Amino acid sequence: MTSKKMTGHELGDFRTDKRMVLLTILAAPIGAISALVAKALLWLIAMITNLAFFLRFSSEAVTPAQNHLGYWAIGVPVAGALVIGLMARYGSEKIRGHGIPEALEAILLGRSLIHPKVAVLKPLSSAISIGTGGPFGAEGPIIMTGGACGSIFAQLFHLSSAERKTLLVAGAAAGMSAIFATPVAAVLLAVELLLFEWKPRSFIPVTVAAMVGSILRVPLLGAGPIFPVLPHGVLSPIELGSALAVGIAAGFGSGLLTSLVYGCEDFFQRLPIHWMWWPALGALVVGVGGVIDPRVLGVGYDAIHSLMRGELLGKTLVTLLLAKALVWSIALGSGTSGGVLAPLLILGGALGALLGQWLPGGDPGLYAMIGMAAMMGGTMRSPLTGMVFALELTHDLNAMPALLIGSAAALGVTVLLMRRSILTEKLARRGQHIAREYSVDLFEMMRVNDVMDKEVPCVPMDMTVAELSSRIAEEEPLLSRRQGTLLLDQDQKLAGIITRGDILCALRKDPTGMTTVLEAGNSEPIVAYPDEPLHDAMAKMLKHGIGRLPVVHPQEDGQVVGYLGRACIVAARARYHAEEEIRERGPIMRSFLKKKPATQQA
Repeated sequence: MTSKKMTGHELGDFRTDKRMVLLTILAAPIGAISALVAKALLWLIAMITNLAFFLRFSSEAVTPAQNHLGYWAIGVPVAGALVIGLMARYGSEKIRGHGIPEALEAILLGRSLIHPKVAVLKPLSSAISIGTGGPFGAEGPIIMTGGACGSIFAQLFHLSSAERKTLLVAGAAAGMSAIFATPVAAVLLAVELLLFEWKPRSFIPVTVAAMVGSILRVPLLGAGPIFPVLPHGVLSPIELGSALAVGIAAGFGSGLLTSLVYGCEDFFQRLPIHWMWWPALGALVVGVGGVIDPRVLGVGYDAIHSLMRGELLGKTLVTLLLAKALVWSIALGSGTSGGVLAPLLILGGALGALLGQWLPGGDPGLYAMIGMAAMMGGTMRSPLTGMVFALELTHDLNAMPALLIGSAAALGVTVLLMRRSILTEKLARRGQHIAREYSVDLFEMMRVNDVMDKEVPCVPMDMTVAELSSRIAEEEPLLSRRQGTLLLDQDQKLAGIITRGDILCALRKDPTGMTTVLEAGNSEPIVAYPDEPLHDAMAKMLKHGIGRLPVVHPQEDGQVVGYLGRACIVAARARYHAEEEIRERGPIMRSFLKKKPATQQA
């Protein structure tokens, strides 16, 4: 019986072990690398923007909206898109898209392994796309690139796939933290979108990487917040009610944007030309949109800040909202390289500021902030990230309740309207489904004692195979309904286990069936313990390729107290299903109805 005993007092809240320390140590240099990559990406975007729109070599931060090329500016995004199409076709197709779905795919399906080629081509293609006027943000590419750096660094060490995932996500969070000076939102994004778990083993290393990225941002890119605003006072109930209205509107806007993006993608899929040329066609629309409203070009950080300060009003908001939504959806649907976060901030901010002109209380800048958080929380299904992200961008602490209300309202609308988010829809179209609802594992909560069969099929270990086979054939209740039978010695202690398969093998070798059941079966069975988590018992079954376990007393070796088979595990799942699906009145209401006279009940 080779199984480690685990009693109730040995169980803890978490399964984290000392490997967490190693991952935390490795996360620190990953955070530093991602911060340097973020700096390089922003530098490269500035260089390409200056070269493409202003015909000069400079790393000064500028926006394409300031260009004086006139109608010639239409050709700049097209030229950049042609380069990206060539890079995707002859370099790596994984650079297409906005980065986060690719990171999710690597985490869930690629054993957290990202090729070094992607780590180089993704930021380069994104810099070309954004620098030549693409209406995208740098956060998606830096999340993918930071994740690639984390994955590549992790591959230098002897780690499991789960541990590589932690370091991949650490790199992604550090990159986002360095770009936006939002370490808390970066960690929340990791928890809500990338990790698919809540464990100290992953949370602490990701936090360390995000903080390293945030600290190094100060000497590399400057201190935050990057969009400071005049702080608001304590918000009134009227303003909080208006925040709810903005959140609901942003939820419907999220659904419309997602449908628009994938509608454009479907359109490009039907074109009779190679996908390498699609980004150029999408970029043509970008160029035309830039002539109509130059604010739609590039990352649009200046537009975001203007919205938060309440400087854009009326017709300007309508033009920005419609032009940005159309240009961004077509460009993203064409399969070029770029991010979604900054465009969502602009679109949510424009929607919130537009509604804020008619909503009671507050000001357009406040409702622009709420719209940004809500659009991000609803479209990406990450409400806490949306709230904290807006908070860290502005440091407007009093706006937190309104940001939370808006994000939660948008999430509520989108989960009822759409089956998938803008991020997971791309994976679903590749035949991959992601469940975003996290809960405590049922099998972690239950103990073996809760589900085991206490009526144990047992026979003496010196019984012959023929006799046992005969008793099973006669449908003796305990023996016939179980695939395994426990073998007991003279002291009624566990001596082994025999299965139906063992019986057939023994009869094939000795048709007389005179072999003892102990000789035919397994004399060193793997066992479980009553207070052991059901999860651990199932892990033993999977590890050893068996479908049943004897359950023995933890203090008295060999004393059988139960039998755990697959049917018991299925019964545990059925119990959980009943708790979720069966609706009934509580005991208080049932007692009240029982006491009422029959005539009153009628």
